[in-house]
Amino acid sequence: MRKTGLAAATGLGSLVLLLAACGGSGSNTAAGSPTSVPAASSAASAASAPASSATAVATATKTGGKGSTSSAKPHKSVAPLPSGGDQSIPPVGTTVMIVQKSTNGYVLARADHQVVYTYSKDTKGGKPTCTGACAEAWPPVKGIPQAGPADVFPGQFGLVTGAGGVKQITYDGYPLYVLKGAKPFSTAGAGGSWHVVPLSASDIRT
Repeated sequence: MRKTGLAAATGLGSLVLLLAACGGSGSNTAAGSPTSVPAASSAASAASAPASSATAVATATKTGGKGSTSSAKPHKSVAPLPSGGDQSIPPVGTTVMIVQKSTNGYVLARADHQVVYTYSKDTKGGKPTCTGACAEAWPPVKGIPQAGPADVFPGQFGLVTGAGGVKQITYDGYPLYVLKGAKPFSTAGAGGSWHVVPLSASDIRT
């Protein structure tokens, strides 16, 4: 009877140990399951992706790569400059003089295409004689004269002090005027006491 009880107890104990062993083996298999490794790798990859992107953006910004704003330089917008010659912007107060093609041939004009005139009552090297009401209809050409970048003039520009201390531009010693209200390119003021300044196509650099 003792042997039978002992055998039963031994069998029961073996069963308990076997069950314990099976349970432990199942737990270890779950913890070491291969499917958990890719999941961990995906999480690590997902975490590292934003960091890599941020690094790429930072690198592009430093190196001036595509999409970078660090390489942009401030610039100023200016009006279109004339072609050829000196491309610098004339100082304030400068009046640019050009060779202008008109119905009267090539003539002297301001850069805004207003044809300029001389007055027959003026003398070379003398003071302007068109004053008062005359100057209202025929305003003096003022400013510091400068030849256009594409123009070579056979004569010389200068300045003369007119009525009221006005500095008037001269060409070969003759004061210059414009016709008030005249359209650009127009030589309608020519005739009588008023004359255009004749030039030629050879005075324009090509």
